[in-house]
Amino acid sequence: MSFASDNTAGVSPAILAAIAAVNQGVAPAYGADAVTTRLGGVFSSLFEKEVAVFPVATGTACNVLALSLLTPPYGAIFCHAEAHIAVDECGAPEFFTGGAKLIGLPGAGGKITPQTLDTAIAASGIGVQHHAQAAAVSLSQATEAGTVYTLSEIKALADLAHHHGLKLHMDGARFANALVAQGCSPAEASWKAGIDVLSFGATKNGAMAAEAVIVFDPALAASMRYRRKRGGHLFSKMRFLSAQLEAYLADGLWLANARHANAMAARLAEGLAALPGARLIHAVEANEVFADLPDPVIEGLLAEGFAFHRWGSPTPTTIRLVTAFDTAPERVDGFLASARRRAAALPKSRN
Repeated sequence: MSFASDNTAGVSPAILAAIAAVNQGVAPAYGADAVTTRLGGVFSSLFEKEVAVFPVATGTACNVLALSLLTPPYGAIFCHAEAHIAVDECGAPEFFTGGAKLIGLPGAGGKITPQTLDTAIAASGIGVQHHAQAAAVSLSQATEAGTVYTLSEIKALADLAHHHGLKLHMDGARFANALVAQGCSPAEASWKAGIDVLSFGATKNGAMAAEAVIVFDPALAASMRYRRKRGGHLFSKMRFLSAQLEAYLADGLWLANARHANAMAARLAEGLAALPGARLIHAVEANEVFADLPDPVIEGLLAEGFAFHRWGSPTPTTIRLVTAFDTAPERVDGFLASARRRAAALPKSRN
């Protein structure tokens, strides 16, 4: 009965089968195997252009290695103040870039606006030796608030970043969820909108442990093989990461998984919106739901065994619910039924 995170979900059976299949016999090490070799073509076909692909095992590794390509040690990386790289990666972006400065920007619904970004860049001290130099922008897609940047929003931010000579990174831990929410192609949601480097997530959406740094300009990727090795993510048995990614993309599994997760979030949101005393905090556009509930309802749900996180903002009674590729409709309905019972038991307010 966990809605704590899509990281708590299991592994798609097709991906487990792919891991088992490459476990037969021997294969060249360090990415020289047949599966890893195929990935370049698979991703290039998916994104409709030649790309450089670097499988890694964690989202943090994916983000920080990508950012290390885009900024010098004296650089500044603009991101939302609640972005994963700013809040949840234990200083790894600063470490792997050699000391670049993260500059967190405000924005409703987890999004940065062009106006906010333009103001921040203008005030950053470009060319002033006493200040970190603006080098990159990082967007989370979907955002930490469960919202989704539209293609036009990405394009506007990309045009602004590139105008100032900055590169644009996308933390796509939930890229699939954002993609199906918009109904567009991977190319349209990435390089065609101006993304330079994408952290392509799979773990949250059915993989065991597999992400990939996707670099849309192969010339930019020249040093990535060394950065990945130095960062400890050149796996000797790389075929087990690559097999996950290949199976993830095969027959549209990644999109089907994300579509189901998004549908379960929408089901939760619809039920909560009709609950007395409940309020949705953000638009539900991917697979995360942020809702404000009466504290007794929250305590009752927790006591009943439902797992989710209380969220610190905007009020202590805000909770976050995350759905996954294997979230059963019955689990959603059970949560909503329990919430309704507990809401109905609350004392009626007096006017």
